[in-house]
Amino acid sequence: MPDGRFAPTPSGDLHLGNLRTALLAWLFARSSGSLVRLRIDDLVPDADRPGVADAQIRDLASIGLDWDGPTVHQREGGHRYTEAIERLEQAGLTYPCYCTRREIHEAGFAPHGVAPEGAYPGTCRRLSAAARAERERAGRRPALRLRTEGESETVVDRLHGSIEARVDDLVLRRNDGVAAYNLAVVVDDARQGIGEVVRADDLLLSTPRQVYLGRRLGLPIPAYAHVPLVLGPDGRRLAKRDGAVTLTDRHLLGESSEQVLSRLAQSLGLAAPGEPVTVAMLVDRFDPAALPSEPWIFDPTEAAPPRG
Repeated sequence: MPDGRFAPTPSGDLHLGNLRTALLAWLFARSSGSLVRLRIDDLVPDADRPGVADAQIRDLASIGLDWDGPTVHQREGGHRYTEAIERLEQAGLTYPCYCTRREIHEAGFAPHGVAPEGAYPGTCRRLSAAARAERERAGRRPALRLRTEGESETVVDRLHGSIEARVDDLVLRRNDGVAAYNLAVVVDDARQGIGEVVRADDLLLSTPRQVYLGRRLGLPIPAYAHVPLVLGPDGRRLAKRDGAVTLTDRHLLGESSEQVLSRLAQSLGLAAPGEPVTVAMLVDRFDPAALPSEPWIFDPTEAAPPRG
């Protein structure tokens, strides 16, 4: 059976949207008899907020989630990313890019067909050696991009079906020398033997990029299931601006971890309002085909339902 995983970025406390996605990743794996891996995607450690990853791990365990094997930290995989980049360079599939985010935005790129937000217009793809030297004399440090020539990739998602999107020249290494997320996640999933990636559906259009890159590296391609987001009362993705959205916040309001799990399960159609549940109970009830297809709107001001 394919292993599953949850891979939070330690940029802050997990909110209920993150916990719901983690619960779903866990249920997809456990209901099929698969192992669950936990990876901390700390490619760029948040030096100003020590202990965030530990707090995230405690929150996952607090709602009953467990995982198999040690917790893996992405920051420990630098040599693997370097090796992957070297293989692409040797194949002639890379080029340096000197563009700033502002320049990419102002280029107003309108790709043909579906493409992820912020798709790169290819400005530096065919720069001459003289043009590159001029930019470097001006103090510009280049990122490294994958040369795709506007090809498309198709992904078959368990919940969304077949998705085809154009793959832009994605960044492999940032201009500070750090491997880019799209490269790191592809290399790490292959190294950990991840057979199915379950994550929020706002990442759906970035998946063809990762599949395309994985194929160029000759890596096994996992299956995918992109699950609906949790939105705040204003219809935007749930965030701290919405109020009491983290587990700690809910605890301060008198809501237990068990009640939070019940609330998450109810949002997935796996529990009645206020029904006490455990993750083991949810495994027996879980059916991917019966998952809600629409986002869950969470109002932080709404009290938890009384226990059933």
